[in-house]
Amino acid sequence: MPIKIGMVSLGCAKNQVDAEMLLFTLRQAGYQIVNEASLADVAIVNTCGFIEQAKQESIDEILELAELKKEGKLKAIIVTGCLAQRYKDEVMRELYEVDAVVGIGDNANIAETVRDVLNGKKKTAFPDKLCLPLEGGRLQSTPFYYAYLKISEGCDNCCSYCAIPLIRGRFRSREIEKLLDEAKRLAENGVKELIIIAQDTTRYGEDIYGKPSLDRLLKELVKIDGIKWIRLLYCYPDRITDDLLDTIAENDKILNYIDIPIQHCSESVLKAMNRTGDRKWLESLIKKIREKIPGVVLRTTLMTGFPGESEDDFEELSDFVDSVRFERLGCFAYSQEEGTAAALMENQIDEAVKLRRQDIIMEQQQGIMYDYCQGLKGKTVEVLVEGFDRYAECYFGRSAADAPDVDGKIFFTSDGRAPREGELVRVRIEDCLACDPIGIMEQ
Repeated sequence: MPIKIGMVSLGCAKNQVDAEMLLFTLRQAGYQIVNEASLADVAIVNTCGFIEQAKQESIDEILELAELKKEGKLKAIIVTGCLAQRYKDEVMRELYEVDAVVGIGDNANIAETVRDVLNGKKKTAFPDKLCLPLEGGRLQSTPFYYAYLKISEGCDNCCSYCAIPLIRGRFRSREIEKLLDEAKRLAENGVKELIIIAQDTTRYGEDIYGKPSLDRLLKELVKIDGIKWIRLLYCYPDRITDDLLDTIAENDKILNYIDIPIQHCSESVLKAMNRTGDRKWLESLIKKIREKIPGVVLRTTLMTGFPGESEDDFEELSDFVDSVRFERLGCFAYSQEEGTAAALMENQIDEAVKLRRQDIIMEQQQGIMYDYCQGLKGKTVEVLVEGFDRYAECYFGRSAADAPDVDGKIFFTSDGRAPREGELVRVRIEDCLACDPIGIMEQ
């Protein structure tokens, strides 16, 4: 009977792609992949180590699996991913139930690691993080109709609060030809929505083509049969070019949805973050984007409580949110991460102040989202069907305005045929429940 492998993958979609490649490697080596780590012989935790909350989630997951191991329901636990890479020996020392801790540079050797732990060997391995494979097969873990396409690895931006360059290494792009090959395989497997990800998608190609080349990549991706939607995440504001905006505006497959994590609008805070711009510059950029791409949905991420953020800085941010009215917005309290420049800064903000400011921003955004939802009434939108909610007795899915996991859903009924999962249908919005549109599928 083959050894059963189960994986828990935590954190971002970029980490999820790594997990899919690990699972493919293991299946090719003859292991049986199971959906529940608790039903496996060997459990792999592909961890996140970005901020304190994510680190704690990773540790809690390992401890939960450790209990199963004590009960004899698991033979071994392997820890991979960002927490493993960042804390190396500490994970094995503090969590003695763990059998192997391997860094991202050792991902290609995952089958060997499984063999080692099954033979009773404790293992740590941390090759150069640049050894992380960028190419290879994937065992898709998302629903069949959408998938992430990771176009680069690492980051050179060195924002003062961020540990990603320490964990993942320098920025390195993948070649367009290899990305197209992967996208074609995904389309052949039924993927309709391709979600472009990287730590900074707008830097794509600088290192191998000599200039930002995301627009060039997109012009090739739209030619792939089967792909209906292409969604852009993680676009840095200072690299959003006119060429990129024109490419989005001119191609129907590229959704009018751009994720632009700006973090703040105060010039002094942005400077301390080692980021460029100020409120006036950001407002000018957003105005240009909305003029070039009518109806565009803009998502952003903000941070409250960065060291030295004054009440005036926060008031400016709050006013900016009310003024710009992002269609989608997430806000996080600053996390003091060891090894980053910001962790050593003076004027660290009290935790309660960070969280209060975060709550204020999110409360503002709830009102903006409510107004946006109300504005959809009477309109017809295209929806990617995701399933049927048997409790609410209606179907649900996402529109072009909704990225998986971070945005909302559209709920709808059908007076005629039952739509299939992964199908694109047209839904007329009739009402809203809080910030969730409710409608009827057009026949």
